[in-house]
Amino acid sequence: MFEVHPGSILKEELEARQMSGNALALALRINSGRVSEVLNGKRGISADTALRLGRYFGNDPQFWLGLQGAYDLAVAQRESGEKIIREVLPAQTAA
Repeated sequence: MFEVHPGSILKEELEARQMSGNALALALRINSGRVSEVLNGKRGISADTALRLGRYFGNDPQFWLGLQGAYDLAVAQRESGEKIIREVLPAQTAA
C-alpha cells in the first residue's frame, strides 16, 4: 500500500500550472494556511476542501476524498495493521 499524502498530488498539480499555494487559496476562497498545511502533509483533505478543489479543477470531489482515504488507510495499516490482525478474529461463516 502506497503512503502518498494528497498534498503531494496537489503540489504537483500546482507546479504544473505554475501556481502558488496562496493563489490557490484565493481561488478556493479559503485561508492560505489551510492550503499550506495540506501541501506540507500536515492537514488532510476535508469534504469542504474536496468540494472546492473539485469545483476549481473540474474533477469529482470524490477524487480528492479518495486520495485522502487511501492515505489514511495506508497510515493505519502501517501503524496498527499487525496489532489489529492479532486482536480481531474474522467472523465465522455459516456452514
